[in-house]
Amino acid sequence: MKKRIRLSAILLASALSTGLLSGCGNTSESNGSATTAANDTVEITNVSYDPTRELYEAYNELFASYWKGETGQTVEVTQSHGGSGKQALEVANGLEADVVTLALEGDVDAVRDAGLIEDGYTAEFDNDSAPYTSTIVFLVRKGNPKNIQDWDDLLNEDVGVITPNPKTSGGARWNYLAAWYYFEKQGQSEAEIEQSMKTLYQNVLVLDSGARGSTTSFVENKQGDVLLAWENEEFLTLEEYPDEYEIVIPSVSILCQPTVAVVDEVVDTRGTRDVAEAYLEYLYSDEAQKVEAENFYRPSNETILKEYTAETDGNTITSIPEDGKWIITNNLDLTNIEHFGGWTQATEKHFADGAVFDSIYEGES
Repeated sequence: MKKRIRLSAILLASALSTGLLSGCGNTSESNGSATTAANDTVEITNVSYDPTRELYEAYNELFASYWKGETGQTVEVTQSHGGSGKQALEVANGLEADVVTLALEGDVDAVRDAGLIEDGYTAEFDNDSAPYTSTIVFLVRKGNPKNIQDWDDLLNEDVGVITPNPKTSGGARWNYLAAWYYFEKQGQSEAEIEQSMKTLYQNVLVLDSGARGSTTSFVENKQGDVLLAWENEEFLTLEEYPDEYEIVIPSVSILCQPTVAVVDEVVDTRGTRDVAEAYLEYLYSDEAQKVEAENFYRPSNETILKEYTAETDGNTITSIPEDGKWIITNNLDLTNIEHFGGWTQATEKHFADGAVFDSIYEGES
């Protein structure tokens, strides 16, 4: 695996390249949807998952300003969003991406397995190439009319659940594993857990292909009593629809680690490795970490994380805190993917064709 070029080295190389080529005109190389203009403009594509639209709209402006100031070069970022599993499949099948910023390592693995990303990509950037994290919480309607407080409440016959399809959505896989962990913590046997999961999914009214589609089903189409979703999706809903929804923090959940990676085959073909690596590296900068927190993702920088962490004993959030401290860490038992043996093992057991999810959700293939 190529060693990661540190940000300063990337900028130096880019500046030297721009300077050396400054007299060569404004030639460009075109390959699919992306174009690289060596002198003054570079274009890259970031293929991401549903709930990151707002985050990367803000981050792209921040990075473009930074890159322009450091290199004199204009960078234009094309975004693609959808269910994380579906997005990974699209890239593996030819959708051109300089970088992927997907919902989980397992989806990036699919791009690697297609020969587009080299082994060892999780060591390319800090924190296993996860610059920010999240977790799964509940969104209910104002007043919580069904009194939904924890995962077992989702088994009640009168509760309609909205969650995306774990066959196409990375966020949906986090939802599923968080629920599984809860029932495991209750001391249930594997057979009992499977029965609880089957009951839960019998209460699911619609399986959208991605997390943003599920938010639309719950918020705009008024379907269901509870939405299982990333923190950022739910806080964005509180922000957009004040006094209409509440967030309920369950007793247990899972630490979600969205994974980023440079698509080696693409950047080496297009000559965009420097800017692509810098684009992901800069996600760890203090400025970017604050943008991530302001878009309701948990920063990996512990100091900045603390700036946005609240002290509260309750498990219900009815509005965006005025002081900006939205992150709840107390009274929340977070597991992680290692509890399930890592993504390869978790996928084989739960999400592959014919695995546990297919057996508990009738009609899925």
